[in-house]
Amino acid sequence: MITIDSKSLRIPVLAIGKGWLVVDKPAGITVHNTPGRDVCSLVSAFIQKEPSVLGQIDMDSDFSVNPVHRLDKETSGIILLTTSPKMCRIFSLQFESRQVKKRYVAILHGTLENPQGDDPWGTWHWALAKTAGGRLRPEGAGRRQPARTLYRILGRSAHYTMVEIDLLSGRKHQIRRHAKLSGHSVVGDARYGSKRAADYLKKNFAFDRLALHAHALTFQLPGGTEPETVTTPAIPGQLQKLFKNDREN
Repeated sequence: MITIDSKSLRIPVLAIGKGWLVVDKPAGITVHNTPGRDVCSLVSAFIQKEPSVLGQIDMDSDFSVNPVHRLDKETSGIILLTTSPKMCRIFSLQFESRQVKKRYVAILHGTLENPQGDDPWGTWHWALAKTAGGRLRPEGAGRRQPARTLYRILGRSAHYTMVEIDLLSGRKHQIRRHAKLSGHSVVGDARYGSKRAADYLKKNFAFDRLALHAHALTFQLPGGTEPETVTTPAIPGQLQKLFKNDREN
């Protein structure tokens, strides 16, 4: 596996092809808009100086690293990047037509109950405004649009529930807002959850991130006949450690 190293920051490259690559973004770094320090800047600099990668990426006059979708700075996990406008348009159309499947893992506060019935997947379906909102009004202000989030319980500890999540729509901060509306905010979420709880975890357990990780992405490669799924090798160690220690106490 290729890994982009920048001082203490490591960005694993999970898959790569002509005009595109998939990376595992660490928490605490922006995807773009922070020139020289964001994921796109670091990946671009690496590609241009690393001979082993140059042959796998289109390096023409239109070369630039751009994200096809977004992750919050506080969220870790899979990001699909392109290196040409043509490839960016191809993948963007898949996102716009809802052909792309995104799966997350999150740790939530409290004990989330199992969905009713035999289906292990439950649904959050609160409508959300375009504005992001906050802990007092996670729905946001203004006209609300339909939003659906599927969740499946993976395990419970003394104070938390670990869930797998599928997004069926793409509203801003959708998982974090729906989790708050369910009464089980994402651990470490100082915006929608309890800032006091986030500060406590940071001070006493060195847990200084949002417990939300983009674990898998399914999309269609140009010329491919079947969708491809790229997954991260594991749930981040900070999340595993927090959940394991809470289960044992």
